[in-house]
Amino acid sequence: MPPGTEEIERAVEVLRAGGLVAIPTETVYGLAADAENPQAVGRIFTTKGRPPSHPLIVHLGSADQLDDWADDVPETARLLAERFWPGPLTLVLRRGRRVPLETTGGLETVAIRVPDHPVALELLIAFGGAVAAPSANRFGSVSPTTAEHVRLELGDDVDFVLDGGPCGVGVESTIVDVTGPAPTVLRPGGVTREDLEAALGHALAVPASSSVRVPGQHPSHYAPRARVVLVEPQDLAAEAARYADHKVGVLVPPALAGAAIEAHAVVVLPDDLAGYARGLFGYLRDLDHRGCDVILATLPEEHGLGLAIANRLRRAAGPRTGEA
Repeated sequence: MPPGTEEIERAVEVLRAGGLVAIPTETVYGLAADAENPQAVGRIFTTKGRPPSHPLIVHLGSADQLDDWADDVPETARLLAERFWPGPLTLVLRRGRRVPLETTGGLETVAIRVPDHPVALELLIAFGGAVAAPSANRFGSVSPTTAEHVRLELGDDVDFVLDGGPCGVGVESTIVDVTGPAPTVLRPGGVTREDLEAALGHALAVPASSSVRVPGQHPSHYAPRARVVLVEPQDLAAEAARYADHKVGVLVPPALAGAAIEAHAVVVLPDDLAGYARGLFGYLRDLDHRGCDVILATLPEEHGLGLAIANRLRRAAGPRTGEA
């Protein structure tokens, strides 16, 4: 059952006291603190082990609050907010005075979104302000899409957990920078590039890297304990055999569901990208739980949500600390 009034009131009390609340959103669970409280925001960085230079996303209860938290909001941002909020879209804007530099990682820009989850919105409206909320996990690890994921990973380091059920989108929000002459996608996510382009009426750039710091840009991110190896679909069986001295987990595309692949654990993926995105982080966590030390995966075609899924898999397979 969704949280009741008493749980929402308790979460508001924790936030106002400078505490941390794990909140459900449509994308992933967030580790929320009062966005205007530098000490509370500092607890997010300490709890996650997140570098303080990595900016946090500010979550609002309504697009009507946008001018309270950002300055010089361009018409492009208002158009995108009207079209996609509440929803999995984050806009990078000029920082408003209410946002401390601790929340923005020292930047004069701020990342803002309105989540599309009834529990998150009820909390934000009751709180009356804004919360800073990165994913509710240790820095660089697999994002949580259930309250149980949060409890298992953060335990008593989070003061209160609001359980809003499994996340419906399953990958983080799309981040669009609207501070420059043309909007740019800095992180693909739950709103597709195609939908953004349809709303704007023109093509959007999706650079491989950016000088603008936003969440999710670290070379290794969204990573399970197991090593993630990306392979071509036709090579899955051969690669699984090559890692025969490991406990191999395999994410099998639906087209290869009947293929003979020898592995410690096999997950056959859904035949739709929305289902794949919704389940991706849960699959990675499950293969960790089943003892795999290598996970083989293939990249989906990079259209629609496939662009966000491929981004998460590339980061999960990225070089970790101490690797080249």
